[in-house]
Amino acid sequence: MQKILALIDRLLHFLLIITVVLLIIPVSLQIFSRFTDLIPRYMWTEEMSRFFFVWLIMLGATLGVRERLHFDVDFLPELSARATHVLLRVSQTAMLIFSGVVLYWGVEFTQFGWNQTSELADMPMWWIFIAWPLAGFLWIVFLVDHMFNASDISESSNQGSVI
Repeated sequence: MQKILALIDRLLHFLLIITVVLLIIPVSLQIFSRFTDLIPRYMWTEEMSRFFFVWLIMLGATLGVRERLHFDVDFLPELSARATHVLLRVSQTAMLIFSGVVLYWGVEFTQFGWNQTSELADMPMWWIFIAWPLAGFLWIVFLVDHMFNASDISESSNQGSVI
């Protein structure tokens, strides 16, 4: 299972890099078209940059959950190992519930956009909307892995990470 999760992690890192590179293209075209007449003003660039930004956020959030960075916030003083463990479990359970909500409504959202196309780029909207259920599903997978991985719990107790 850990090998599959490591493969997914590498794939997510690769997709995140590709998304950043692809985001740079329409944004650069928008900027350069404002200051020069050499490049025509493309209206689709605004829409495409928005779509790439959505994917960038969802991929980044997914990697944040995988690396225990996204939902972790240290705001409580150092507590006993038992209290830290209990708070970690409460936090993980809340994150799991939120991930389930994102997955469920992400599927609804994708079904809603299944037969729609974007206005300017004429792209199928489900290509953009599918980012939500994929992120929700991967959040659940990574959170379940964290919850059942004993070394993960002792690691967070040593770091003082609570919620």
